[in-house]
Amino acid sequence: MATINLQKGQKIDLTKGNPGLAKIMVGLGWDEVSKPKSGGILGGLFGGGAPAAIDCDASAILLDERGKLTSKDRLVYFGNLKSADKSVKHSGDNLTGAGDGDDEQIQVDLSNVPSAIQKIVFVVNIYDCVKRKQDFGLIANAFIRVVNPVNGQEFCKYNLAESYSGKTSLVVAEVYRHNNEWKFAAIGEGTNDASLSELIRRYQ
Repeated sequence: MATINLQKGQKIDLTKGNPGLAKIMVGLGWDEVSKPKSGGILGGLFGGGAPAAIDCDASAILLDERGKLTSKDRLVYFGNLKSADKSVKHSGDNLTGAGDGDDEQIQVDLSNVPSAIQKIVFVVNIYDCVKRKQDFGLIANAFIRVVNPVNGQEFCKYNLAESYSGKTSLVVAEVYRHNNEWKFAAIGEGTNDASLSELIRRYQ
Protein backbone atom coordinates (compact mmCIF):
# COMPACT_ATOMS: atom_id res chain seq x y z
CA MET A 1 0.00 0.00 0.00
CA ALA A 2 1.48 3.31 -1.10
CA THR A 3 1.81 6.24 1.26
CA ILE A 4 -0.95 8.83 0.91
CA ASN A 5 0.52 12.33 0.68
CA LEU A 6 -1.88 14.76 2.31
CA GLN A 7 -2.43 18.44 1.68
CA LYS A 8 -3.41 20.97 4.33
CA GLY A 9 -7.00 20.37 5.42
CA GLN A 10 -7.23 16.81 4.11
CA LYS A 11 -8.43 13.90 6.24
CA ILE A 12 -7.91 10.16 6.04
CA ASP A 13 -9.44 7.11 7.71
CA LEU A 14 -6.95 5.15 9.81
CA THR A 15 -8.88 2.23 11.30
CA LYS A 16 -11.88 1.93 8.95
CA GLY A 17 -9.84 0.31 6.21
CA ASN A 18 -7.45 -1.32 8.68
CA PRO A 19 -9.72 -3.03 11.24
CA GLY A 20 -6.82 -4.73 13.02
CA LEU A 21 -4.90 -1.50 13.56
CA ALA A 22 -4.45 -0.98 17.30
CA LYS A 23 -1.32 1.19 17.48
CA ILE A 24 0.24 3.93 15.38
CA MET A 25 3.57 5.72 15.44
CA VAL A 26 3.39 9.43 14.63
CA GLY A 27 6.75 10.71 13.39
CA LEU A 28 7.59 14.39 13.11
CA GLY A 29 10.66 15.85 11.44
CA TRP A 30 12.22 19.13 10.36
CA ASP A 31 15.50 20.61 9.20
CA GLU A 32 17.15 23.83 10.20
CA VAL A 33 17.71 26.15 7.25
CA SER A 34 21.45 26.28 6.62
CA LYS A 35 22.90 29.69 7.35
CA PRO A 36 26.39 31.18 7.42
CA LYS A 37 28.05 31.97 10.70
CA SER A 38 27.61 35.62 11.51
CA GLY A 39 30.42 38.01 12.18
CA GLY A 40 33.43 35.96 11.08
CA ILE A 41 36.53 36.19 13.27
CA LEU A 42 35.64 39.56 14.76
CA GLY A 43 32.09 38.40 15.41
CA GLY A 44 33.45 35.43 17.32
CA LEU A 45 35.67 37.70 19.40
CA PHE A 46 32.89 40.09 20.24
CA GLY A 47 30.08 37.64 20.86
CA GLY A 48 28.67 37.27 17.34
CA GLY A 49 29.65 33.72 16.45
CA ALA A 50 27.20 31.09 15.29
CA PRO A 51 23.56 31.50 16.35
CA ALA A 52 22.05 28.95 18.72
CA ALA A 53 20.65 25.75 17.22
CA ILE A 54 16.88 25.70 16.92
CA ASP A 55 15.30 23.29 19.42
CA CYS A 56 11.87 22.25 18.14
CA ASP A 57 9.69 20.23 20.49
CA ALA A 58 6.81 17.99 19.43
CA SER A 59 3.94 17.39 21.84
CA ALA A 60 0.58 15.60 21.92
CA ILE A 61 -2.47 17.17 23.54
CA LEU A 62 -5.30 14.81 24.54
CA LEU A 63 -8.68 16.52 24.36
CA ASP A 64 -12.17 15.61 25.56
CA GLU A 65 -15.41 15.87 23.56
CA ARG A 66 -15.47 19.64 24.14
CA GLY A 67 -11.98 20.01 22.71
CA LYS A 68 -10.56 20.76 26.14
CA LEU A 69 -7.37 19.72 27.91
CA THR A 70 -8.71 18.85 31.35
CA SER A 71 -5.57 17.74 33.21
CA LYS A 72 -1.82 18.16 32.91
CA ASP A 73 -1.22 14.42 32.54
CA ARG A 74 -3.06 14.61 29.22
CA LEU A 75 -0.23 16.70 27.80
CA VAL A 76 2.57 14.49 26.48
CA TYR A 77 5.85 16.30 25.79
CA PHE A 78 9.57 16.16 26.67
CA GLY A 79 8.74 16.90 30.32
CA ASN A 80 6.01 14.24 30.56
CA LEU A 81 6.84 11.37 28.23
CA LYS A 82 3.60 9.40 28.62
CA SER A 83 -0.03 10.00 29.45
CA ALA A 84 -1.31 8.72 32.79
CA ASP A 85 -3.06 5.79 31.07
CA LYS A 86 0.11 5.06 29.02
CA SER A 87 -1.83 5.13 25.74
CA VAL A 88 0.36 7.96 24.36
CA LYS A 89 4.15 7.86 24.70
CA HIS A 90 6.83 10.33 23.54
CA SER A 91 10.26 9.22 22.29
CA GLY A 92 12.06 12.08 24.06
CA ASP A 93 13.52 15.43 23.06
CA ASN A 94 15.74 15.88 20.01
CA LEU A 95 17.71 19.06 20.73
CA THR A 96 18.85 19.95 17.23
CA GLY A 97 16.72 18.30 14.54
CA ALA A 98 19.91 17.03 12.90
CA GLY A 99 19.90 13.99 10.63
CA ASP A 100 17.38 12.41 8.30
CA GLY A 101 14.05 10.81 9.16
CA ASP A 102 11.90 11.47 12.21
CA ASP A 103 13.27 13.89 14.76
CA GLU A 104 10.71 12.94 17.39
CA GLN A 105 8.17 10.13 17.57
CA ILE A 106 4.95 9.72 19.50
CA GLN A 107 3.41 6.27 19.95
CA VAL A 108 -0.38 6.06 20.24
CA ASP A 109 -2.15 2.91 21.41
CA LEU A 110 -5.53 3.63 19.81
CA SER A 111 -7.15 0.62 21.46
CA ASN A 112 -6.31 1.93 24.93
CA VAL A 113 -7.05 5.64 24.55
CA PRO A 114 -9.71 6.37 27.21
CA SER A 115 -13.22 6.86 25.85
CA ALA A 116 -13.24 10.38 27.33
CA ILE A 117 -10.51 11.37 24.87
CA GLN A 118 -11.98 12.29 21.49
CA LYS A 119 -9.00 13.94 19.84
CA ILE A 120 -5.18 14.00 20.02
CA VAL A 121 -3.57 17.14 18.62
CA PHE A 122 0.08 17.12 17.55
CA VAL A 123 1.91 20.42 17.90
CA VAL A 124 5.48 21.69 17.55
CA ASN A 125 6.96 24.74 19.24
CA ILE A 126 10.42 26.32 19.33
CA TYR A 127 12.02 26.18 22.76
CA ASP A 128 13.08 29.56 24.17
CA CYS A 129 12.14 31.22 20.87
CA VAL A 130 11.80 34.76 22.22
CA LYS A 131 15.18 34.85 23.93
CA ARG A 132 16.87 33.23 20.92
CA LYS A 133 14.88 35.34 18.41
CA GLN A 134 13.88 32.28 16.39
CA ASP A 135 10.77 31.37 14.39
CA PHE A 136 9.66 28.76 11.88
CA GLY A 137 11.06 30.80 9.00
CA LEU A 138 14.36 29.17 10.04
CA ILE A 139 12.91 25.67 9.61
CA ALA A 140 12.48 23.72 6.36
CA ASN A 141 11.17 20.31 5.28
CA ALA A 142 8.80 19.93 8.24
CA PHE A 143 6.55 16.87 8.06
CA ILE A 144 4.35 14.53 10.04
CA ARG A 145 3.68 10.91 9.12
CA VAL A 146 1.65 8.01 10.48
CA VAL A 147 3.17 4.52 10.53
CA ASN A 148 1.99 1.06 11.55
CA PRO A 149 4.69 0.13 14.10
CA VAL A 150 4.06 -3.59 13.64
CA ASN A 151 5.12 -3.78 9.98
CA GLY A 152 6.60 -0.33 9.34
CA GLN A 153 3.94 0.55 6.77
CA GLU A 154 3.56 4.31 6.33
CA PHE A 155 -0.11 5.20 5.97
CA CYS A 156 0.18 8.88 5.22
CA LYS A 157 2.53 11.83 5.25
CA TYR A 158 1.88 15.56 5.38
CA ASN A 159 4.65 17.91 4.28
CA LEU A 160 4.19 21.40 5.70
CA ALA A 161 5.17 23.17 2.51
CA GLU A 162 3.94 26.70 3.16
CA SER A 163 6.02 29.42 4.79
CA TYR A 164 5.64 29.82 8.54
CA SER A 165 8.01 32.76 8.83
CA GLY A 166 7.26 34.76 11.97
CA LYS A 167 5.36 31.87 13.57
CA THR A 168 6.72 30.28 16.74
CA SER A 169 4.36 27.32 17.14
CA LEU A 170 2.60 24.93 14.77
CA VAL A 171 -0.62 22.97 15.18
CA VAL A 172 0.47 20.23 12.80
CA ALA A 173 -2.27 17.58 12.71
CA GLU A 174 -4.75 15.62 14.77
CA VAL A 175 -6.04 12.10 15.26
CA TYR A 176 -9.69 11.97 16.23
CA ARG A 177 -12.65 9.66 16.73
CA HIS A 178 -15.44 9.56 14.14
CA ASN A 179 -18.25 6.98 14.18
CA ASN A 180 -16.23 4.63 16.40
CA GLU A 181 -13.24 4.82 14.05
CA TRP A 182 -10.04 6.87 14.13
CA LYS A 183 -9.19 9.46 11.48
CA PHE A 184 -6.19 11.70 10.79
CA ALA A 185 -6.42 15.34 9.70
CA ALA A 186 -3.63 17.56 8.34
CA ILE A 187 -3.95 21.04 9.89
CA GLY A 188 -0.73 23.04 9.40
CA GLU A 189 -1.75 26.13 11.36
CA GLY A 190 1.01 28.49 12.47
CA THR A 191 0.57 30.52 15.66
CA ASN A 192 2.48 33.17 17.56
CA ASP A 193 2.44 31.31 20.87
CA ALA A 194 5.89 31.72 22.39
CA SER A 195 5.85 28.51 24.45
CA LEU A 196 3.99 25.25 24.93
CA SER A 197 2.29 26.67 28.02
CA GLU A 198 0.91 29.51 25.88
CA LEU A 199 -0.15 27.14 23.12
CA ILE A 200 -2.16 24.84 25.39
CA ARG A 201 -4.23 27.77 26.66
CA ARG A 202 -6.12 27.45 23.39
CA TYR A 203 -7.47 24.16 24.73
CA GLN A 204 -8.21 25.11 28.33
